[in-house]
Parts: sequence; C-alpha cells; structure tokens
Amino acid sequence: MKKRTFAVDIDGTITENGGGRIHLDALDALRCLTSMGHNVIFVTGRSSVEGFLLSVFGGTTKIAVGENGGCITLGSNEHILLGNIEECKNAFEVIKNNIENVKEKPVFPRMTEVVLQRTFDLDLARKIVAENNLNVELSDSQYAYHINSSGIDKGTGFSKIMKKFSILREDVIAIGDSATDIPLFKVAKTSIALGNASEQVKSEATMTVSAKAGDGVLEALDKLAPKLSEM
Repeated sequence: MKKRTFAVDIDGTITENGGGRIHLDALDALRCLTSMGHNVIFVTGRSSVEGFLLSVFGGTTKIAVGENGGCITLGSNEHILLGNIEECKNAFEVIKNNIENVKEKPVFPRMTEVVLQRTFDLDLARKIVAENNLNVELSDSQYAYHINSSGIDKGTGFSKIMKKFSILREDVIAIGDSATDIPLFKVAKTSIALGNASEQVKSEATMTVSAKAGDGVLEALDKLAPKLSEM
C-alpha cells in the first residue's frame, strides 16, 4: 500500500454546525485512515494548537497547519511561524480606523494572524489595504475574516510540511469547503470540494461530492476507497 497524505480542513468540513461540533463519524473515518498507515493532517483557519489538539484526541497524525497557513504545530511547544502578527495587527488598526464595525473575533490566541468578525465590507477593506501598501492579505473562511501576511495561505503552509517530511504532491489528497482551501487544492494532486462549498471552490477541485460537511467527507472517502485499496 502506498502511503497517502490527507490534508483536511476543519470548519465546514468535519464539523456539524457553525458552533464547531465535530462530526464523529467523519473523524472516525479519518482515524481509520491513520491506522491504515496514511497521514491525516488538519489544515485550518483555526489556531494550529486547536488543530493539533484535535489530532491528539482524534487519533490522527500529530501535525497541524493553522491560521490559514501562518503557523504549524508539531508538538506541545514546537511551532513554526510563517506569518508576522505585528504587520497583521497594524493592518487591523488601519482598517478599523477607516471602516465602521470592524471587530476582532473571540478566538483561541493567534501567533501569526488577526481574526475578525464578518461584520463589514471585505472588498472595501481590501481596497484600504492596497491604498496603504500594507503587506497583508484578507480572506474569508465563511466563519471569520482573516488578516494574514502576504504570501501566507493554506497552500504555502502545507507546502512547508510537504518539504519537511518529503511528501510528494502526487500523494496528497486535500478536502475542504471554503475559498481559503483553494490554495491547498493547488498543492494537492487530488482535491475534493464538499457539497456546502461555493461554485467557485468546486470549480477549483478535481472532485466534488454532493453531501455537506462531515457527511461529505464520508462520501468522498467512499469514492476514494477503491483507489486506496489498489495503492
């Protein structure tokens, strides 16, 4: 059997609702993949620490890429920081001073990004960022707006893992649902967009399923099962 690496988003992918409750059947299926010898690595807009803790308690590979690629957690006190939180904080202040109702979202502490509530015009904020020559990018994970250093996304973050552990693109299977997963799809040979993904996200994937979130993950793994058994 050839080892594969599954790069899996969390929110909207293995959660049952906006509150973040994990779809247990989907998690069990991912744990089974791990027990078969495959890698299952969470790649999330959440903190990499949250992703790492989910891997510990969920029984998957103990590696997590968080903060939309800005931070990688390999152990309780082992983090690789790819983003610069100071430039993100500076951008937040500039945006807040130019647009009303810009608020930080209460989240697990971040090391490389700023997370905002989805309460303002994102395109207007991007215009302000460009006009002020700020070295950041804004993205929408559907659960929050994120300010990340320029060049930081799930694709660049996961590419760091691929290089560190000698993982080939042809062996990567990415699963996600939001625009922030598109850069991750681009570094994977196989990419799967779930039923709750937008048409834009689906158009960037090599494969789509009709079921949503955790049920979609199960549908995707069922479709992949024959290929995995041949590997």
